[in-house]
Amino acid sequence: MSTMSDHARTMRNDYFKGFGLAVLLTVVPFALTAGGWLSPTHALLAIAALAVVQIAVHMIYFLHLDLRAVTDEKIVMLAFTGIILFLMVGGSLWVMFDLGARMM
Repeated sequence: MSTMSDHARTMRNDYFKGFGLAVLLTVVPFALTAGGWLSPTHALLAIAALAVVQIAVHMIYFLHLDLRAVTDEKIVMLAFTGIILFLMVGGSLWVMFDLGARMM
């Protein structure tokens, strides 16, 4: 029988923690909307905040990004992530508002 090294055990535990947090951060917005516990405005704010937290969880646990030693590569990766998020969210909002205006 082979034993797992400490590094591999730590990595596996990090993946399990990240997966658990990602599932939790996905289920909570669904529960908020299905339960109707918050007003629509507060629900949207909570969903947006949980989305930002989920991005951080993915970057820390799955991309293994720690900000203790910031290198140029990490700064470029963070900037690229920000640009992609801006394009996706901004483009989606632009399309949705345009479609909403055309339907009125």
